[in-house]
Amino acid sequence: MNKEQEQFYRKLKNLLNDTSSWPSEYIFKLIFKSNPENIEKLKLIFHEPKTIFTQKTSKNKKYTSVSIKIIAQNSDFIIDKYKIVADQIENVILL
Repeated sequence: MNKEQEQFYRKLKNLLNDTSSWPSEYIFKLIFKSNPENIEKLKLIFHEPKTIFTQKTSKNKKYTSVSIKIIAQNSDFIIDKYKIVADQIENVILL
């Protein structure tokens, strides 16, 4: 991981800790090129109970946006999931 990514995750962790009490509901929002394998990967990454997936495909079906609602136990859990997603899904945009 490069310094820019480390700084991003450090800032995100501080923001999450300053604005949330744990456990807390959290929504991951992701955009990537449409590929059914990516959805399957996400389902394996986010296999926690009570996870809610919402997906929408762009008009031309080239991109898919996914929202994943979970109950996170702490900010480290959220950061770890972002890192796993970024590592396993090519060219994903993390919102």
